[in-house]
Amino acid sequence: MMKTAVFIEPGKMAVQELPKPTIQDPKDAILKIVRACVCGSDLWWYRGISKRQANSPVGHEAIAVVESVGEGVTNVKPGDFVIAPFTHGCGHCAACLAGFAGDCQNKPASEIVGYQGEYLRFVNADWALVKIPGKPSDYTDAQLNDLLTLSDVMATGYHAAASAEVKAGDTVVVMGDGAVGLCGVIAAKLRGATRIIAMSRHEDRQRLATEFGATDIVAERGDAAVERVMALTDGNGADAVLECVGTEQSVDTAVKVARAGAIVGRVGVPQKATMDTNALFWRNIGLRGGVAPVTTDDRNVLLDAVLSGQIHPGKVFTKRFTLDQVQAAYEAMDKREAIKSLLLIDGE
Repeated sequence: MMKTAVFIEPGKMAVQELPKPTIQDPKDAILKIVRACVCGSDLWWYRGISKRQANSPVGHEAIAVVESVGEGVTNVKPGDFVIAPFTHGCGHCAACLAGFAGDCQNKPASEIVGYQGEYLRFVNADWALVKIPGKPSDYTDAQLNDLLTLSDVMATGYHAAASAEVKAGDTVVVMGDGAVGLCGVIAAKLRGATRIIAMSRHEDRQRLATEFGATDIVAERGDAAVERVMALTDGNGADAVLECVGTEQSVDTAVKVARAGAIVGRVGVPQKATMDTNALFWRNIGLRGGVAPVTTDDRNVLLDAVLSGQIHPGKVFTKRFTLDQVQAAYEAMDKREAIKSLLLIDGE
């Protein structure tokens, strides 16, 4: 048996004893979770905005140690320290080969959850897991937090910047001051942007955005935000926009603050089924983005950036909890008392 966090009903989480997972496919691995965290998307069902089955395990972000592997897994072995992406790419389908592992054609039919627990069955482990050199004890507390962000939030922020084709010298607008938006600021700077305008109205998040590389803060929303960005850019608009919210207003503002020919990198999960794309046409603005290719970007860019100390995305974890305190971890994010809640799992 193992302890794992489960959803009871909107506003209520619990820790239950559930059967420890076992290998069911040759490409599976069983992971012993070291650290996990709460995602902003978890708040959708926590708040009752979306449906979720009662007593179901939760969580999709973790770092872990491999406990056992299926006979088809050769790239990782028991004892390896790994990032556990939420994407579970196979590594050999057309989507993965093109660099879009988030759209893997061989990913599990249903979402793999349960990362907020002591053990996890990880699917497509042979390719999707990202090995970290050494073992957890080789790293500082801050470094472990940096590595944890590579399972989702930092990779998602980076995907926004990559989708928007942020390049050296660009002026970038980042929509959203949650953990993904803040990681988008990091990503824009990492890719060479010289001016980064963060849209934020919360003081603690404004401070962190500035620390991560934002050069300007815009607290306004809607038309007032558009006016402010245009004033800051001499009426030109941004070379690239990172949309990290998903609301209709955020997407609308993102398009309006972009210069002609710019690209909006969209990673905010859409909160409306349809949108009017005519504004894109009349100003030659591109709209790209979607589910982050976590494994691909971690291997190509982000793991090295963390290990070299070039970026410190773990600072988005502003409160920490044990697994038994999972209710408090969700409450802290729901009440905006934490930007992102860290869960210490492996006896920490």
